[in-house]
Amino acid sequence: MATFLYKLGRLTFRRRRFVALIWVALLALAGFGAASASTATSSSFSIPGTEAQRAFDLLEQRNPGSSADGATARVVFKAPSGEKVTDADNKREITGFVKELQSGSDQIASVADPFQAQAVSQDGSTAYISVAYKVNSMELTDATRDALEGVGKDAQKSDMKVEIGGDALQVMPHSGAAEIIGVGIAAVVLVITFGSLIAAGLPLVTALIGVGIGVSLITALANVLDLGSTTSTLAMMIGLAVGIDYALFIVSRYRAELAEGKEREEAAGRAVGTAGSAVVFAGLTVVIALVGLAVVNIPMLTKMGFAAAGTVAIAVVIALTLVPALLGFAGKRVMGRKARRAAESAGKADLGKAKPNMGTRWARFVLRKPVWVMLVGVLGLGVIAVPAASLEMGLPDDGAQPKSTTQRQAYDMLSEGFGPGFNGPLVTVVDTKNSADGEAAVARVSEEIKSIGVVAVAPAEFNKAGDTATIVVIPKDRPSSVETENVVHAIRDAGEGVKADTGAEVLVTGATAMNIDFSQKMNDALLPYLALVVGLAFLLLMLVFRSVLVPLKAALGFLLSVVAALGAVVAVFQWGWLGSLFGVEQTGPIMSMMPIFMVGVVFGLAMDYEVFLVTRMREAFVHGESPGQAIVTGFKHGARVVTAAAVIMMAVFAGFIGSSEQMVKMIGFSLAVAVFFDAFVVRMAIVPAVLALLGKRAWWLPRWLDRVLPNVDVEGEKLQKQLTDESGSPQGPGEGDSDRELARV
Repeated sequence: MATFLYKLGRLTFRRRRFVALIWVALLALAGFGAASASTATSSSFSIPGTEAQRAFDLLEQRNPGSSADGATARVVFKAPSGEKVTDADNKREITGFVKELQSGSDQIASVADPFQAQAVSQDGSTAYISVAYKVNSMELTDATRDALEGVGKDAQKSDMKVEIGGDALQVMPHSGAAEIIGVGIAAVVLVITFGSLIAAGLPLVTALIGVGIGVSLITALANVLDLGSTTSTLAMMIGLAVGIDYALFIVSRYRAELAEGKEREEAAGRAVGTAGSAVVFAGLTVVIALVGLAVVNIPMLTKMGFAAAGTVAIAVVIALTLVPALLGFAGKRVMGRKARRAAESAGKADLGKAKPNMGTRWARFVLRKPVWVMLVGVLGLGVIAVPAASLEMGLPDDGAQPKSTTQRQAYDMLSEGFGPGFNGPLVTVVDTKNSADGEAAVARVSEEIKSIGVVAVAPAEFNKAGDTATIVVIPKDRPSSVETENVVHAIRDAGEGVKADTGAEVLVTGATAMNIDFSQKMNDALLPYLALVVGLAFLLLMLVFRSVLVPLKAALGFLLSVVAALGAVVAVFQWGWLGSLFGVEQTGPIMSMMPIFMVGVVFGLAMDYEVFLVTRMREAFVHGESPGQAIVTGFKHGARVVTAAAVIMMAVFAGFIGSSEQMVKMIGFSLAVAVFFDAFVVRMAIVPAVLALLGKRAWWLPRWLDRVLPNVDVEGEKLQKQLTDESGSPQGPGEGDSDRELARV
């Protein structure tokens, strides 16, 4: 692989104008496609194999016009202090708005008058109009949304407080200035690392081009492939981080080759052949982890994973082709003036007298105190991981929206007037097709539900055929609470007894039950997916490092950083510790898809640091250095670049904490924290400490396994031998010191 990439690097360097033109053309085409596509909306939501989904499907089959998954809205009215909504003037105004809503759009299935539907609170202070639509929220037209918002604005002219809740109005996420600040921090880190604006700008430019193409393609295909608005945000988050890092590694190696006196084209070829090999492997791990989300069998999560994986794949190809092409345009200016002057005035004899860099000094400290460093790292992450034992997963409702939104205010008004359970009604579906007495079976189901302890049980409504009934149940607690989840399970348990006695099947659905089933499915999939990812990490790293213990150590370190990150997420978003610092307005269960998505992404990023840091150690060991000296050499060459890469990733991910979308905020925080733990605690501290304790045993591989495993040559050893044979010089591309020229900056 290294030999092929070496030739690719030289080719793209020579044909840089053609390569740059191709990428600019691709960006323009993708941008045109995005501009021509209609605006993306929230993706459809389905959970194959769950009871809630089966109930939805049954309602669609037995009562086709019911639009079981149709969008809903609630226009909530609160009378001024000292008045009631039932007062003549207020009642007349609300009734007028009911009529206005009924004529507002042909997508409306029904509008319930609150005074006829008993949607008035006991104290008379609050009432709500229920609006049901024929289509789901993503299929609502702008005219329909505008009509709903128009009614809300007209109603707000009255003395009553009026807010609108439900999924008919979707709040589009925005990330704010924090996202730009993240990219700005990345730019500052790159300038400090390279000491050159040209070198710092290359990773940023190439990453932005890659993200531009990836996000534009997602936008262009959003409605065709049913991609939600969150998909492009997550793809941007991951694509920016890996795009900058991959380009950073190649530019850093290119500068090292120039510092050793290589010609520019040769330096580009060797940089792509060595660092590029590691980029391919690191990118492959991220892509596999993201595509592997398909095993969970949640269509929405699968699409998010594939979209993000596509953006990562684009980042890899850009790093291997566009980066060397732009290096050709940059020339030796990529070194910076100070580094060029140092290269001209300093001889190689002076290099050995250079002051040891921070990576070297840290590695020597770890070699002196390996047990203490390992214990502090493991115990520290272990303490942070403790809250993960209390992890509760769920999906957010309108109660998780910012307090400034109309959805959140409507949610709070309903909770105050009717109780928290009104924000998450349960729909119990009774299939009486196989029952001898359907009406009696449905009556028994209603009695069973009342005995469980809920606020209200609405009268059952049968379809035209009389073989399916729906019962709306109002629980006592808010939709995302554990108590409401217990009510759902209690109804389902009671339904088993009803089915055994009467033959009628009882199913619980509705948005709340759907969220509960989704969370349960994600919870069940987390450990198998984690095992899959860790197992994959072990096999891939065994190919790279030709070792058994090094991959085992890497996989266990990955597990430790992931669990610690989950602990931090639980402490902030579930317990509320430091919540105000991160804009958490409402604590609650952790987003169901967040842990499994974080596992997939962090796995790939953790392997990035492992590959770029430990391959240097193995290379030094293979060339005759002692195990301890190999650790020092690895840190001397790679610590600064890996540190810069980690800081950049943290800055990019942390930028998304400012998003108004709870899921994006939580994922941004979790990834930033996970990168910090994995890069600075696991890879920079625990890994060298463990390798120091293992000594030569760290690089042991059974002979039979060595013969069976293919040699992927990530380190470029074959390329080094080939170039040495051709030049007759013992100097190979793998022996360059990537920090020699950095030490001069």
